[in-house]
Amino acid sequence: MSETDQSRTPGTEGERYVQTVTGTTERADRFYRDQMLDRLNPRMREFIAQQEMLFIATSDSKGECDSSFRAGPPGFVHVVDEQTLVYPEYRGNGVFASAGNIMENPHIGLMFLDFQRERIGLHVNGRARLLEDEKLRGHVRGLPHPEVPGQKAMLWTMVHIEEAYIHCRKHIPHLRTVGRDEVWGTDDVQRKGGDHFAAKQTPSPWSTPRAPVAGRHA
Repeated sequence: MSETDQSRTPGTEGERYVQTVTGTTERADRFYRDQMLDRLNPRMREFIAQQEMLFIATSDSKGECDSSFRAGPPGFVHVVDEQTLVYPEYRGNGVFASAGNIMENPHIGLMFLDFQRERIGLHVNGRARLLEDEKLRGHVRGLPHPEVPGQKAMLWTMVHIEEAYIHCRKHIPHLRTVGRDEVWGTDDVQRKGGDHFAAKQTPSPWSTPRAPVAGRHA
């Protein structure tokens, strides 16, 4: 979903076409009117502060998509105000697929899902940009500090919120935590999952290392 014109009417042309074909225009308009906001209200901000996981979607300048997962202690996604939130980019495989996409295309979709307590979801769509940890801390009060060294943010993604709306609980499974086994920042291959999908044993078209791109940085 996104704004289609300056009147701030939600929904893309594609959405509205499919609604017409399937006969759901009236139901969709009711959802837009009753459930979609252009900011985070107090209940939404409280919900985000409790979450330990986040799913994100980005695409590059050509529209090639990527989805990814983020996790951290409750509050790792920090709500700055009703129009802004930030989340950390922890040390990982070094690819930075999502951050790279944001450098080319700022549009981002976030999905918060609470599988344990409320069994409800929250969509947040907006525009993102990347900031260094030191620079962000100089402007944002209350930014969480790492609990262990591996939680130090290499970068932060700041999202300017354009849409926020519910994801109903109808098909969200009820899960429960059975233990905490995170090892933040580890380079231990087995703790990271090893070659779980046997990709290393499968021929790849990207086996030849590329030369670094000069002048590209966050």
